[in-house]
Amino acid sequence: SVQETMNKAFSVILNSEISLMGAGRTDTGVHAKEMYAHFDFDTPFDIPNLIHKLNSFLPKDIVIYDILLVSDEAHTRFDATKRTYEYHINTFKNAFLQEQSWYFHQKLDLALMNEAAKSLLNHTDFQCFSKVNTDVNTFDCSIFEAYWKQENEKLIFTISANRFLRNMVRSIVGTLINIGLHKITLDDFETIIKNKNRDKAGFSVPAHGLYLTKIEYDYITK
Repeated sequence: SVQETMNKAFSVILNSEISLMGAGRTDTGVHAKEMYAHFDFDTPFDIPNLIHKLNSFLPKDIVIYDILLVSDEAHTRFDATKRTYEYHINTFKNAFLQEQSWYFHQKLDLALMNEAAKSLLNHTDFQCFSKVNTDVNTFDCSIFEAYWKQENEKLIFTISANRFLRNMVRSIVGTLINIGLHKITLDDFETIIKNKNRDKAGFSVPAHGLYLTKIEYDYITK
């Protein structure tokens, strides 16, 4: 895993057993353009030098951009106030996007999909989009934005919330695809959410089209 690989890198270079706590977990195949993790370390170090050494040690698909000093009480997972994901679909086959975007050629009603996406902001309980047998205390999430946009032959779905359930974004996208194909109506979409049954929601789209793009904290400014 990424966490295991990074734990090893930090431990070797700092010559101490380091255990990173990530801001969240993503399924295999999901991309992260931005991710935070915290670790405890008592001895001061040269941050630019450590970043250079870590990036030299880590594989090509993992990059450290910065290391920030935070308070002893800071927690990368529980302190996050907002997370943003994107799901990328290419509507024409592209050999260079095979692992970066999901190829889906069928015509979709994007306006109807955006109507359904907007209605997500009216709800807080998203059990219907959660992976079953998940160990969580609540299925409540506060969604701040959810919308589709088209850029030439690419469709991009953006969604932001205070937290996400396991497999939530991929199942939301799959259900919105069914809206776009006119397989279900807007009323059906509302009923699915209210029934809280994962079996009634749409399929889970492939992981390789999903990107975690941003995580926000009150005490980190960019």
